[in-house]
Amino acid sequence: SGSVAAPRARARTARASRMLVEGVHDAELVEKVWGDDLRQEGIVVEPMHGLDHVMEIIRDFSPAPHRRLGVLADHLVPGSKESRLAEQAMALPGARENVLFVGHPYVDVWQSVKPAAVGLRAWPEVPRGEDWKTGILRRIGWPHGTPAESARGWKRILGSVETYADLDPGILGPVEHIIDFLTQEQAPS
Repeated sequence: SGSVAAPRARARTARASRMLVEGVHDAELVEKVWGDDLRQEGIVVEPMHGLDHVMEIIRDFSPAPHRRLGVLADHLVPGSKESRLAEQAMALPGARENVLFVGHPYVDVWQSVKPAAVGLRAWPEVPRGEDWKTGILRRIGWPHGTPAESARGWKRILGSVETYADLDPGILGPVEHIIDFLTQEQAPS
């Protein structure tokens, strides 16, 4: 991340608070770039497998000052399905003070990787209604017809990420904001 590397330290016991991300790819990217920081801070990253069940997840988690949630959402832009789900979830008991929704503008976390890191000038445009990942892989000339080919495409993209400098700033701020929110000491109630 943008932090200064600390001397090798043991990972601390996990906090009760959690960072939720939409899927496995998001979790893998966050781990690759921020993993050392997260272990040192005791933050566990959990994929939600989409945002559709976020209200149920928050309800089951029972957020409180000592149990906070930071949610990283894809395509969290005004008027989107994601922004409506986030707004509804924030109305749940305990959410307003103890849950933070932070989004990035990308259709998918793949797009947060700078195209140059992958050897592209820009991410290709994929028309609405077409599967975005399949469309990206097809347009850059990589195998794309099966889930296994999509998984290999992601591994290739993720493999091009060495440091936070390989990511677009639109993902850096949101992830750092969640880390700050989850590690901020809460005043006793």
